[in-house]
Amino acid sequence: MNEEIIKNISLELNIKDYQVVNTLKLLEDGATIPFIARYRKEVTGALDENTISKINEVYVYQVNLLKRKQEVIRLIEEKGLLTSELKNKVMEASKLVEVEDLYRPFKEKKKTKATEAIKLGLEPLAKEILKENKNILEIAKKFVNDKVINKEMAIEQALYIVSEEISDNANFRKYIRNNMEKYGIIKCSKKKNKEDKDKLYEMYYDFKEKVSYVKPHRILAINRGEKEEILNVKIEVNMDYIENYLKNKLIHKPNYETASMLELAIKDALKRLIMPSVEREVRADLTVKAQEGAIKNFSENLRNILLQPPIKEKTVLGFDPAFRTGCKLAVISPTGELLHIDVIYPHEPKCEVEKAKNKVLELIDKYKIDIIAIGNGTASRESEAFVAKTIKEAKRNVSYIMVNEAGASVYSASKLAQKEFPTLHVEERSAVSIARRLIDPLAELVKIDPKSIGVGMYQHDVAEKKLDQELILVVESAVNSVGVNVNTASEELLSYVSGLNKRVIDKLLDYKKKVGKILARKELLKVFSAKVYEQAIGFLRIPEAANGFDKTAIHPESYKVAEDILKKFNLTIEDMGTEKIKTVLQNVDVKQISSEVGSDIYTVEDIIKALIAPLRDPRDLLEAPILKSDILTIDDLKIGMELEGVVRNVIDFGAFIDIGLHDDALVHISQICNEYIKHPSDVLRVGQIVKCYVLEVNKEKNKVSLTLKKGEF
Repeated sequence: MNEEIIKNISLELNIKDYQVVNTLKLLEDGATIPFIARYRKEVTGALDENTISKINEVYVYQVNLLKRKQEVIRLIEEKGLLTSELKNKVMEASKLVEVEDLYRPFKEKKKTKATEAIKLGLEPLAKEILKENKNILEIAKKFVNDKVINKEMAIEQALYIVSEEISDNANFRKYIRNNMEKYGIIKCSKKKNKEDKDKLYEMYYDFKEKVSYVKPHRILAINRGEKEEILNVKIEVNMDYIENYLKNKLIHKPNYETASMLELAIKDALKRLIMPSVEREVRADLTVKAQEGAIKNFSENLRNILLQPPIKEKTVLGFDPAFRTGCKLAVISPTGELLHIDVIYPHEPKCEVEKAKNKVLELIDKYKIDIIAIGNGTASRESEAFVAKTIKEAKRNVSYIMVNEAGASVYSASKLAQKEFPTLHVEERSAVSIARRLIDPLAELVKIDPKSIGVGMYQHDVAEKKLDQELILVVESAVNSVGVNVNTASEELLSYVSGLNKRVIDKLLDYKKKVGKILARKELLKVFSAKVYEQAIGFLRIPEAANGFDKTAIHPESYKVAEDILKKFNLTIEDMGTEKIKTVLQNVDVKQISSEVGSDIYTVEDIIKALIAPLRDPRDLLEAPILKSDILTIDDLKIGMELEGVVRNVIDFGAFIDIGLHDDALVHISQICNEYIKHPSDVLRVGQIVKCYVLEVNKEKNKVSLTLKKGEF
């Protein structure tokens, strides 16, 4: 490992050198990020998954940067033009763009005005102009020949060489780039005769903002508007200021003829070569940062929606709304088993309201249904009104909830859904998925491409490969933080478990078919290699196991430590999860125990948590979904009315909250709290239940604005 790279990563991430080194060694040895974060805290200093992932990402960038530096040095050296000063500058560059700036003067040029002038033998004249030779007009006469017909042509052509030299100067480019980043103004205008049907880009028809202030989501919107040829986009800077900077650097003898020549070359270099190139670089950098922000936002929202609390021990009726083709119904048991499929036609064109009502009441009574999960797509609010009215006549207490069905159609048409339910139609599978999303959101949502879950912003405007990588990491993190029941987990859920790949999963599924149920973790040594077992086993739970440790997040490598802790306090495995063990262990001195049992404090701390709550599900600590029994319409709303809502999406400029209307209501970032926040995700997360107040109602557009600040109306 390169020591300089290690130091750079440590500084960038504000962590210790040893943390970087140890993390990279673990990754090189094939350890997964979830495994390192959960079971190697003592090695990394308890780094979390995001930091471990970032270490890997930055290391790859730094290695590639070093390779490019070495290549550039080699290429310049081969030309016999490398100096120790230049070599040091290349090695000290912290960004790839800085390395490329230093290499620019030595690159083999394509056909340019400067290369054509060089072919005419005018490079010596260009050098004399840069030296500000007093006799430049006399010198120019010497270059007149059959191709260069007079001294004016000689000077004009030589100035193209000067312009290119100015453009190739790394210091000049760096200064101008920094100036554009700090003081530049990004301006947008609508292209003439271009139609923006839905006025999606209306706010950018006459828009300007400092480059250093513009928000990431605006960059992505501007890029899209430009790509769709609706917007003109440019970055403006104070050209007089930049020209004066270059004049001060290049013109030292203002009384000589060369002064006016250099001024022409400076203007030409800026207009033709430097400014278009630097503007592209600055906009590319803005786009990269905006994409990173959008991906981070999507990732946080995805994690929160995956970790929504499951509805346990309830029988659910999945309700997939539709008009013409009817509403598909799926009765799902508390364990996710399909019990019944049906279809009703309560809406237009059939309007079989009474028949549909009787069918729903019959299913509620027959299957003891507790909750109706209604998909939030087409005909959802009409279906909500029908359900709210119907359940009032039920013989048992039944609630309903609106479920985000984003991606349900993707799953329903997939090979996986066909394999699970070969006899069902696509819409029927969708009703099953809607119900299962309520029973166990994580287990159901892992079956869908994360991009289809619909909790991001401008996801189609970011680098798809990078987005896929980040979202997969999020799903892996969510699955491994919850843990997986090895006997009930689907192939898709297992695919996100640390250390497992398709070949290993196939072997595991074959083994399960053979034995029926796996009753001990050590059985999996018959299926897994030693490395796979080490990486995966801590995330696999066996609730039926005779050994209580096999039900927990305690890794088998730490079973001896767990036994020693129990012995120390005269406890047994049977005491796990009881009030007795909680009373004994909740306030112990972890550092002292670690010393006595010969382990580290991180492992001991995690073991104690597992002993106190062996079946702990991190999702149980979050608010349960809001169950409803009646509907709300926009006509019911009054300014200042207090409501309870569920955060459906968090974006750069605010959040969308489901308060029970057809469309989610918006709370702008300025209405989230009284304190300044950089991003709505500092306060809100997808799935969070919040108290909110009606700020504005627009019945014409069917839009509602909310505030989370009481009295802010």
